[in-house]
Amino acid sequence: MAEPLLQVQGLEAHYGRAQILFGVGLTVGRGEVVALMGRNGAGKTTTIRSILGLVERRRGQVRLDGRDIARLESYEVSRLGIGWVPEDRRIFTDLTVMENLEVGRRPPRPDAPTWTVEKLFDLFPNLREMPQRPGGRMSGGEQQMLTVARTLMGNPRLVLLDEPSEGVAPLIVEQMAHMIVELKREGLSVLLSEQNIPFAAAVSDRAYVLEKGQVRFEGTMAELQAAEDVRRQYLTI
Repeated sequence: MAEPLLQVQGLEAHYGRAQILFGVGLTVGRGEVVALMGRNGAGKTTTIRSILGLVERRRGQVRLDGRDIARLESYEVSRLGIGWVPEDRRIFTDLTVMENLEVGRRPPRPDAPTWTVEKLFDLFPNLREMPQRPGGRMSGGEQQMLTVARTLMGNPRLVLLDEPSEGVAPLIVEQMAHMIVELKREGLSVLLSEQNIPFAAAVSDRAYVLEKGQVRFEGTMAELQAAEDVRRQYLTI
């Protein structure tokens, strides 16, 4: 089997004196969508932030295309081709849609899909209708789309999506699902932090389920959907 694009082993993380992650391990293959699932507080966002180098106290292995990136600074991780779409969006509210996209622009990579503004407008038709609108005058769902589009302007090899369906209208959720499917078709790898089981099932190949900072299940989405006991114990409210 080909080496996975992302490989995480024995990941531990602390906030202050509190340990949040306990030996988390996962992989993401090339062109694969993997869901990282669990209730609020399970450790999903901490896992993503630890991969990116944004958690100061962490241990374990994080390898991108075979290269150890666990000790790199977050900006160095980004330069290697990992894009991040945080849950709280973090767009520049005073800048227009076009200006936000320009902020994210990076040179093409030989081993990643190349994105242009026109290609992103095809993926997000809503943004095409408001190129000069300031980010602060957009709805939450539109801001979420803009955040994803700005990340893609960096031509990443791997995108980490943190709760993309959280707090947005059902129509936007549907559009986000379509977007993830299109990213996979382009050959992009995606690690998706998500609580919404139907959403994750619609777009993901495999899933890991976290509870209290530990992996409690790993398998295909079909296996997760068949494992009613796992869903009831670790995912349902």
